[in-house]
Amino acid sequence: MFIFTLLLSCSCLHAENVRVRLYSGNDISTLNVSFDLGNYNLYGNDALLEDMLGEGRSVLIRHEGKKLHVSVNNDDYGLFDTIRLIATDTACILCLNPEKCKQRTYEGSLEITPTKNATLLIINEVEFETYIAGVVQSEIYGSHTDIFRIQAIISRTWALRNLNKHSAEGYNFCDFVHCQAYQNRCIRPDIMMGAIQSSGETLTDSAGRLIETPFHSNSGGQTANSEDVWRSALPYLRSVPDTFSLRMRQSDWVKTISLDRWLNYFSKTHKIDIHDSANLDQLLHFDQPERKVRLLGIPLTRIRVDFQLKSTFFSVSVDSASRSVILHGHGYGHGVGLSQEGAIRMVALGYSYDSILRHYYTGALLHHDPLSNRNYVENYANQLARIIEEDKNRQTQVHSKKDDWLGRLFRIRDREEREEIYIESEQDNEKDWQYEW
Repeated sequence: MFIFTLLLSCSCLHAENVRVRLYSGNDISTLNVSFDLGNYNLYGNDALLEDMLGEGRSVLIRHEGKKLHVSVNNDDYGLFDTIRLIATDTACILCLNPEKCKQRTYEGSLEITPTKNATLLIINEVEFETYIAGVVQSEIYGSHTDIFRIQAIISRTWALRNLNKHSAEGYNFCDFVHCQAYQNRCIRPDIMMGAIQSSGETLTDSAGRLIETPFHSNSGGQTANSEDVWRSALPYLRSVPDTFSLRMRQSDWVKTISLDRWLNYFSKTHKIDIHDSANLDQLLHFDQPERKVRLLGIPLTRIRVDFQLKSTFFSVSVDSASRSVILHGHGYGHGVGLSQEGAIRMVALGYSYDSILRHYYTGALLHHDPLSNRNYVENYANQLARIIEEDKNRQTQVHSKKDDWLGRLFRIRDREEREEIYIESEQDNEKDWQYEW
């Protein structure tokens, strides 16, 4: 099993399994769980209800009173305080089908409890690095493994720094942007490759402490200082020029707002005298050749929220014919830390992943965990690289019942954990395991 231990400042930060709340932005009262790979044991409270649940079986869980009603296919098991679906080995995948929500799949185990507002609290207990790979897939797009390596490093750094963010609620993280997006298990081998290559890598300050690693979609050409968006001025979150973010998907935007609404907002909400010619000129001809923090003393972050703007990096002009103001904006997000689209451009231009991180996190250091087993990681990555290459060269699209690359990787990994030598021609005889889509 992957165990990544970070030794910093004479203290040990250890993360093997984490608990992540799923569908945290939804009110779910009914959940159907089926099984994509492997087998699960079903527990009601602490009693084993069914063992070795796999393909063809499904568990229906619904909130009833202050408890959970559980049935398996057509077998009714009654009411419980807690339901657990525990994976029997590494290669186990759950398919979650909540009522009125999109289907998702996850690795690891599941715990469900009822809440006071008649909904389900759904917790995925999963290996830390498997969680990180799922976060990377949810948070960034691209096709080069270095992009995913960069995202994995900043996501791992954030997660280790914030392991106890939701500890009072009984879990480590939620799956929403309040923590990090975790909308599915990792299903792409190139993303998994980037995550594996980053194993044991985090960002620290000069004292060896994990840093804050905020990121956003696009800086619009210049990142923001941390204190311009939040309260604290952090030495590694400095505004830097970022031409790499220009001419990307989210680099520019335009929004039109009625002149009356724009002026009334400042007059009524912020008590600005809009009849003062100097104030009026600022409101109608505001310009940001470089990032600013306020407009007439009002934080741009507040204006962004109130008008639902993509960023605070905008200029204002007037269309007299339509009695409108036009906001010409740059970037998408808060602007602090790493610009994802800027990083994507830098990777395409040949910059190394570590130099990209140094560009966005001023003075930060890339820490390599001395306890991570590099030989193990490199072998794991080499096996995955071979799988990716074989997929590219495959003339007929033949996959496993779920994920050929993932299933093979699981088997390689499990055998290596038992200190066996994996020789595919001798040991991989699961011929019934494949079919043509």
